Amino acid sequence: MPTCWRLCAGLAEEVAVVRRLLLAVALWGALAFTAQANPTSQDPAKVPAGQYVLDKRHASLLVKVPHMGGFSKFTMRFDRLDGNFTYDPATWTTTKVTITADPTSINTGLPDFDKTIAGASYFDSAKYPVITFVSTKAEGADGKGTVAGDLTFHGVTKPVVLDVTFNGVGPGMLGAGTRIGFSGTTRLKRSDFGVTAMSQFAGDDLDLVFEVEFVKK
Repeated sequence: MPTCWRLCAGLAEEVAVVRRLLLAVALWGALAFTAQANPTSQDPAKVPAGQYVLDKRHASLLVKVPHMGGFSKFTMRFDRLDGNFTYDPATWTTTKVTITADPTSINTGLPDFDKTIAGASYFDSAKYPVITFVSTKAEGADGKGTVAGDLTFHGVTKPVVLDVTFNGVGPGMLGAGTRIGFSGTTRLKRSDFGVTAMSQFAGDDLDLVFEVEFVKK
């Protein structure tokens, strides 16, 4: 067999091997994704007791503020969140949930404006490096309810109430562990926390919108 034919035959065999490997990887990926389970219950009583930690890769906190009297709601997000709680179905109304946000992680999509918001005239994150919410009471039924707690922001602590939807509980990735999810909103006045800068451009009301998932330790 001429040398060029042998080279071509060898190359064709290598290509076939690569194709088989890629097909195997694709099939494994498809099986892995189909193995993902959806939430199996929207009943908080079905959540197993134990310690839960925030899945930081599946957590978001958006802040919406009216721009110039309401032309739109300028939206920004915190990129670094953390949180945890210990759950007992028998006493779920007193579950203590702690969520923290890093004010330096604020993301407006405009890097220079991020620095302004995190800076001394607005969040003053050098002086107040953590935003913290600690729950005090939960109420609800049929997967919807409220979570009351204390929000510490800009050095001021005030009571706030979150409107929360329990999205469900179920097995985690590839069936490992337990995962639960929540969606929620609340509204607060930034002036209540001593943040009054740029009032000619930005409204006083802040709408907070969050999507979070927790995993059982």
